[in-house]
Amino acid sequence: MHTFEIKHNVAHSADDMFALVARVEHYPKFLPLCEEMRIKHREQIDGKEILIASMVVGYKLIRESMTTKVTLDRANHAILVEYLDGPFAFLENRWRFQPRGTDACEIDFYISYSFRSRLFENLVGGLFARAVERYTAAFEARADAVYGTDLSFKPLSAAV
Repeated sequence: MHTFEIKHNVAHSADDMFALVARVEHYPKFLPLCEEMRIKHREQIDGKEILIASMVVGYKLIRESMTTKVTLDRANHAILVEYLDGPFAFLENRWRFQPRGTDACEIDFYISYSFRSRLFENLVGGLFARAVERYTAAFEARADAVYGTDLSFKPLSAAV
């Protein structure tokens, strides 16, 4: 089992960061290894939006598809992604956005995963691990592009 967690302050509101990460259909525009993302189902349950999403990840000749259940909890600035099908034995990731004033927040990103096949892990495991480590930076760069940047903001260093 592999795990990765990072907490990082950014110069964007919790609402803005939640909205950006919740727009999963935009991931192919900026997320490492993500080639395609489709929403297969969308519904509201107990004040939360539930998505079933299918993502194609690829690198050179390797392409794999996975399906996840994404729970968008806007009231708590939280997103939970649970694995349903694909090349993993297990995958779960969580996002939390803690407000730090009106124009900043702390991103808490956690992911835990293991591959179903040792052969597949040997082929792409290191590549996937490096991509995961760049996810929060990719989202922050996307937020800067979408919402603009505040050059006076000084983020805390990332904690791994």
